[in-house]
Amino acid sequence: MTRLRVATYNIHKGVQGIGPARRLEIHNLGHAVEQLDADIVCLQEVRKLHAREEQYFTRWPELPQAEFLCPEGYQAVYQTNARTRHGEHGNALLSRWPVVSHGHEDMSDHRFEQRGLLHVEVKVERRVVHVIVLHLGLIPGSRVRQVEQMGRYIEREIPRKAPLLVAGDMNDWGGKLRPSMQALGFSDYVGTRMLTYPSRLPLAQLDYVYARGLKPVGAEIPRGRIWWRMSDHLPLIAEFSL
Repeated sequence: MTRLRVATYNIHKGVQGIGPARRLEIHNLGHAVEQLDADIVCLQEVRKLHAREEQYFTRWPELPQAEFLCPEGYQAVYQTNARTRHGEHGNALLSRWPVVSHGHEDMSDHRFEQRGLLHVEVKVERRVVHVIVLHLGLIPGSRVRQVEQMGRYIEREIPRKAPLLVAGDMNDWGGKLRPSMQALGFSDYVGTRMLTYPSRLPLAQLDYVYARGLKPVGAEIPRGRIWWRMSDHLPLIAEFSL
């Protein structure tokens, strides 16, 4: 039986703090991603480039963040969701298994938030596993509509019997999206006490891994000072058998 270890992590664009006190954490995040030892790592708030921060930080990586964070032997897939005055950022997936294909759909619900869906097909031994990486909106109504849009995308693009994971920062305070996800055939295998936000003193679960067609094995959240210093979210890791 093949085990599949899946992590989701909002890396806060590789920078913590604001103003002159902000610090670059992307190098520490590179070590952290390796420590997760996940077969698939789903990342949100990943920068492709940012001209202002590149000038401010002397150790700003030359590579885009998805490629910089990608461990040796993995493949990186990145897709921009938001374009700003100084750069762009979006979702990424890092895979230990071969990437078969990938796609993207704009999920922006209004002009104040640019959001997107990253869909990656990964070949795990002889089976193709579909993975959707999300970062949903801040407004409750937007999140409901974005889940509905994702459902239409799945119906259109993914075979019904294919193993499917949906992971990311759902911004879902109190698990209010669970009924909508269950209606689409998903289960939230990580339970109700997997608190990921804020990282220093977690009070809520905003980060989720939902699955269809995979058997849950367990879940965990790394904790400690080294983790809450790197991002305002903690990573969540879920394991499945395929």
